[in-house]
Amino acid sequence: MIDYRRRIIDNTLDELQPHLRALSIHGPKGVGKTATAMRRAASVIDLSLPAQREIVAADPSILTRLPGPVLVDEWQRLPEMWDHVRRAVDAGSPPGHFIVAGSSAPRGAVIHSGAGRIVPMRMRPLSIAERGIETPTMSLAALLDGNRDLGGSTALRLTDYVEEITASGFPAIRGLPSRVRRAELDAYLDNVVQREFPEQGYPVRRPAVLRAWLAAYAAATSTTTVYSKILDAATAGLANKPARGTTLAYRDALSSLWLLDAIPPWIPSRNHLDRLGQSPKHQLADPALAARLLGLDTAALLRAEQGSTELSAGTILGALFEHLAALSIHTYAEAAEARVGHLRTRNNDHEVDLIVQHADGRVVGIEVKLADRVEDADTRHLRWLHDRIGKDLIDAVVIYAGERAYRRRDGVAVVPLALFGP
Repeated sequence: MIDYRRRIIDNTLDELQPHLRALSIHGPKGVGKTATAMRRAASVIDLSLPAQREIVAADPSILTRLPGPVLVDEWQRLPEMWDHVRRAVDAGSPPGHFIVAGSSAPRGAVIHSGAGRIVPMRMRPLSIAERGIETPTMSLAALLDGNRDLGGSTALRLTDYVEEITASGFPAIRGLPSRVRRAELDAYLDNVVQREFPEQGYPVRRPAVLRAWLAAYAAATSTTTVYSKILDAATAGLANKPARGTTLAYRDALSSLWLLDAIPPWIPSRNHLDRLGQSPKHQLADPALAARLLGLDTAALLRAEQGSTELSAGTILGALFEHLAALSIHTYAEAAEARVGHLRTRNNDHEVDLIVQHADGRVVGIEVKLADRVEDADTRHLRWLHDRIGKDLIDAVVIYAGERAYRRRDGVAVVPLALFGP
């Protein structure tokens, strides 16, 4: 493929795909699932094409006759294909034979879970490390293994990170001129409302209300705002508000399209902590979508940071910076076979933005700060976490927008986002 940028998931695929009879690569449209899968496929069934849907629907056995690996792309366009692949695996298809790519099945489609047969792998928009804007000097995998070494510096500053927020991690969009990017992101969102929702079995009777709900969700980025408040923000002034079930359908449809990437609450594997909050932290698939829904380009976000608008630093720009960090860390963590959550006590006394949990239950605590320096107040929740869980805290990190990676006297690592990698 021309101009293919190798992805972090490629390392996992190199290791696992030859040994798995079937795997699925799922994620929102435009993240590069097809481009990545096609580099590994000997045969491709593209179910976005009506002619190919007709052929395979008439003769599913073609799946086992084609030379492998066989890529079944956009499988949700013919949901029964999932079960055809599962049955082929049960019948003894060879290792490495099937790669399935696409979204979730439409509402109402009855399919087997694929558990034990089709191994799922999530693909997200480009992480900071995958964008090629800097060479990381700190590895999350090394941190999880107990390596405390760090160093390095970067010339990237706040303006560069704001550009990365608005440029998006969608490979086909981020390299475009800024005005074209905005048009593409608008078209992406319009396509979600007008086409993707109906195709998933969720007819949209009032597109303007759905678009307002999406904007309200974007405004709640990196918070645990309850859905009822998001609905209230989206429908302020409307006498005829949508029913709660309608807005839950919005959430379900967006989840099936992989456009929500909420951070779940961290549940400790050992009984160190109690009275932890159970609400997810809201994030869309890409911070650029959130910024576009809010009508914020690079210049507007920088004005907000300077305090010349109602959007102050520490609110929407800080939330989007955290979103950019979380998008990246999700990708790094999955490559390291780790999980990502967040910690918030029920009385809101303490919170840690991201908790990366090793398979053995130990964790790395990460705070994300939109600042070019880190003060004692910025590490207090990480120090509290260390006091509570002791040796189960592998390391504590503050990700920031400054120049150098270093370790503070209290032991907390301070790392520019651009230098934090897989």
